[in-house]
Amino acid sequence: MNRFLLFLLLLVSNAAFAQERMISGKVIDAQTGEGIPFASVYFKNSRIATTTNFDGNYTLKVIPPSDSLTVSYIGYFTRSKFVSKASVQTINFQLQSSTQELAEVVVLAGENPAFAVMRKVVDRKEANNKEKLSSYNYETYNKIELDVDNITDAFKKKSLIKPITSILDSIKLIAGEEGQPVLPVFISESLSDFYYLKNPKKTKENIKASKVTGIGLEDGSLVTQLIGSTFQEYNFYDNWMRLLGKEFISPIADGWKLYYDYDLEDSLHIGGTYCYKLKVIPRRPQDLAFNGYIWIDKSSYALKQVDLNISKSANLNYIEKVKIQQELQPTEAGPWIPVKTRLLVKIMSVGKHRPGMLAKIYTSNKDVKVNLPLTPEFFTERVEVAEKALKHNEEFWNKSRHDSLSATEQHVIAMIDSVKEIPSVKTYVEIANIIINGYKNVGKINLGPYPYLWAFNNIEGHRFQLGFKTNSDFSRRVLLGGYGAYGTRDGRFKYKISGRFILSRKRWSEIGISDKFDLGQVGINTDNVTNNTLFLASSRFGKLKRPYHQHESALWVQRELFKGFTEKVTFRQRSFDPLFPFFYIAETNENGAVLKDRFSTSELIFETRYANNEIFLQTDNDRVSLGNKGWPVFKIRYVLGLKNTLGSDLSYQRLDGSVKQKIPLGIFGSGTYELEVGKIFSQVPYPLLEVHLGNETPFYNKSAFTLMNYFEFASDTYANLQYDQHFEGFGLNSIPLIRKLKWRLVATGNLLYGHISNENLALLPETGPAGQELGGFNQFVKGTPYAEVGYGFENIFRFIRLQAFHRLTYRNNPDANNFGVKLSAQFRL
Repeated sequence: MNRFLLFLLLLVSNAAFAQERMISGKVIDAQTGEGIPFASVYFKNSRIATTTNFDGNYTLKVIPPSDSLTVSYIGYFTRSKFVSKASVQTINFQLQSSTQELAEVVVLAGENPAFAVMRKVVDRKEANNKEKLSSYNYETYNKIELDVDNITDAFKKKSLIKPITSILDSIKLIAGEEGQPVLPVFISESLSDFYYLKNPKKTKENIKASKVTGIGLEDGSLVTQLIGSTFQEYNFYDNWMRLLGKEFISPIADGWKLYYDYDLEDSLHIGGTYCYKLKVIPRRPQDLAFNGYIWIDKSSYALKQVDLNISKSANLNYIEKVKIQQELQPTEAGPWIPVKTRLLVKIMSVGKHRPGMLAKIYTSNKDVKVNLPLTPEFFTERVEVAEKALKHNEEFWNKSRHDSLSATEQHVIAMIDSVKEIPSVKTYVEIANIIINGYKNVGKINLGPYPYLWAFNNIEGHRFQLGFKTNSDFSRRVLLGGYGAYGTRDGRFKYKISGRFILSRKRWSEIGISDKFDLGQVGINTDNVTNNTLFLASSRFGKLKRPYHQHESALWVQRELFKGFTEKVTFRQRSFDPLFPFFYIAETNENGAVLKDRFSTSELIFETRYANNEIFLQTDNDRVSLGNKGWPVFKIRYVLGLKNTLGSDLSYQRLDGSVKQKIPLGIFGSGTYELEVGKIFSQVPYPLLEVHLGNETPFYNKSAFTLMNYFEFASDTYANLQYDQHFEGFGLNSIPLIRKLKWRLVATGNLLYGHISNENLALLPETGPAGQELGGFNQFVKGTPYAEVGYGFENIFRFIRLQAFHRLTYRNNPDANNFGVKLSAQFRL
């Protein structure tokens, strides 16, 4: 009996020791604080294991075979932690990046088994792609956080950071037990309804609610539009996927075998779905391609999950790490739709002890409805923001969020509110805004832009200029602006004053008026180069060619008549008062030719612009185009000169048209062409001809003919084609030193046909009334266009573009510049 009692006691004690335990927790990236999905959680030397879900959470209900639990994930150091005897316990892991990329795949004799899977994936792409649906819509929740990272002790000692030392001390609360400290500077949330229509292909997003907190943030309405689902759409079923403004080849692209190697690593159940797990490795690490893992549903061969990185060797600027994770679910009609997406972008530090930046974007979609199409008229506006989107309280957000904010995220919001009120932070933010925007905010007006503050030339001597424009604090509808300038040599005051009134933001409509008196140069049309600050500013230096004073007044009205179609009507009155020898034959009578040395014009200008599928973001008082995904942009402009109207001397007609398009070329980068044609149907003095824009500055200007001098050619009938090719890393990626520098090839070609009629040539006298010589211009030889080509590198020191140009025709013209080197500054990822 005693032996039986002893045996029973031992049995009970062993059962007590081996009781089942509930172990749960979360696995996160120690640097970013983001959950790591699909990480392996296991007891060593056993079959007891699980994987984390999309948010990095895991649960195990087991009798532990050992006293330590281990977590591993590719690219991170493996970690183990002690398991106590408690029946319920929480064990969290923070994994440090091992900075290792996926190893190359070695495939032995026989076909790689992953290839058989990939062929079926590609064969069924169309059936599984959400864009096969006639329509779909869902509610989408987006959350974006920006953090400053790499916060070292040396960084904390900097003068900017010292005032926020106490706040930095609390960063440990965000970083966690072993995490790297980060300083949050921005966090946002948005809740939207997103709609897709297949035929015609259109999308629409109604942003119902938005909440934005950030340092240096002025225009919450603009940010609200940017953080919506429209700009967080990533579809791996497209051959080329746009990410960070670049085209990346999808791991399930039609030409997958040209760009990737694959390894079939496992078959496992994920959320009730049996999947193949494939490792994905780029064949050329410098390509814009992904590495990591994809999970393929075994029954439908659809993407179930992706966990991908962009190679550190990829030809990208300022980017140290990019990770994208996505979970998809099938719809009732068959195709799969992403339900959760996470994107992490690590912006590199400039130096070892300097901070970097982290961008973390999370998207959740739910309440999916398919094949219930709405009318095309519903999709007139691509992005709409509800009037009360920014006014919802915390109770609304607690009910509406797809996932509740963690304690860490709540602490982030409080920290941002504290940091942005520190005076030194406000000062540095203001300096950054001046550098980026060119204006300094002073209450209800902005002063600038700074590139035009000073110039020196032979007419004005030292030219000093100061401008202003009102901001939304002044008015949400009325916009005033202008500048004043003074030349020390000519002693003349120049000015511009303008006003705009926004009639409607829904279909953007406005009226405007302006009055200007300033110095100009024949052949430099500011209408064509308003977006090139360096070129315009530098053109005011040195010896001005064919300068003139001009008084210009204008009144215009503009309206978007329907989506993508904008009409603008302008009445403009101009005077031309030359500061160089100039005459034209105004008329001929019995006494001969009547010469005039100045003229005035009154014009009606009709401008039509059509850009299909264009996305506009509306700022407080303006709107910004984000392009139209490769569709061409068409423009037509008709000018009618009205003689005897407000003192006008001339009657004439002019018609111009253009088409411009950016073409993605996959591995070869992207190209942009612009074709322009025009004709003047009347006799006009040569300053009113098409004076083709030359470039005598050291700066590249895509609107100008690079090796053409100012006023070298003029025509009344013309056609020109300009092409710009960015090769990204193609070609140079195979050269080790260049690959390390991340230089990129760029090429340019310009072709111009022109003609001037005998009637317009007849208006040019050989000499002035006093016998003075009058400058002329070169004429095109019939059948011989002006042509030039350029080639060079961009991305030098990450922002310089340097090109050499050759002039191919008219090389013997007086003062012809047959070779030149131009540079420009640009920021391209």
